This record gives sequence, structure tokens and C-alpha cells, in this order.
Amino acid sequence: MRKLVMGCAVAGLIALSPKSEARLPASITTPQLVAPRIKKKCQVGVASWYGQECEGNPTASGELFDMYGFTAAHRTLPLGTTIRVTNLKNSRSILLRVNDRGPGIDGRVVDVSWEAAKRLGFVGSGLTQVEVQVVKYPKKQPVRQVARLHSPRLN
Repeated sequence: MRKLVMGCAVAGLIALSPKSEARLPASITTPQLVAPRIKKKCQVGVASWYGQECEGNPTASGELFDMYGFTAAHRTLPLGTTIRVTNLKNSRSILLRVNDRGPGIDGRVVDVSWEAAKRLGFVGSGLTQVEVQVVKYPKKQPVRQVARLHSPRLN
């Protein structure tokens, strides 16, 4: 009981004590927190599209190609990267996810799905000048499961 009374007395004294007028010394300042700028990768070049001839084939990411999906093939960007592709001839742009490697023809920077080319307005011409800008890198590199043709035998 004695400890309880003493504890209440101390708490009461602390509660009734005047506020401190002490200030931080002038030499102590709060550090300015500045978020690092992420350099956005941007490329300008020729885009092409691929569609029916690749429908259902596996992509570099392991998923099956869907010509109606919003996907793209790029030579170097990590699989799973979200990119904004802008058609420089009509200013239309679309967000796509990189799920394949390509294009296989020199001088081209990106291959897009048929649906993406349709929305960008270049299905008829087959090629167009585009700007490719990284919007978001994947948090984690997707793991591609590769089927083994022959399993090694253990002797």
C-alpha cells in the first residue's frame, strides 16, 4: 500500500510541475530529409508489334503470350518492369508490362502486343516512332521455371 501511495504522490507532483521553458540549443538543427530522385530510363526509337503468330507461345517470363494483353518485349529492362510507351506521331500513350525479350530486329527498341499497337494507333503501319519510359521497376525479379528435358540419373 505504501508503494501505491508513493507512486501516486510522484505522479501528482509530475503532473502539477510547471512546463519547462528550456529550448534546443541554436547549434542543433533538424536534418533535412530529401528523398533521392530516381532516374527514369527513357528511350526513343522504333516500335513494332507482334500478335497472332505468337499467340499462346511462352514468353521469356514463362507466361503465355496474349496478343490482347498489355505487354511488351524489351532487350534489357528487367522482366516485370512497367513502361509507358508513347507514339510520337499521335501522342497516344499506354502502360505496358515487360514480359518478353526482343525485338529481334536491329534498330527497334520495343515490340508491343497487338492490342497495345491498336491503342497506340499503328497496327496498320506496323512500325512507329515511340518514346519508352520506365514507370516502375519490379520489386523482385520474377523466377522463371524452366522445364528440364532430361533429368540426370543418379548412379
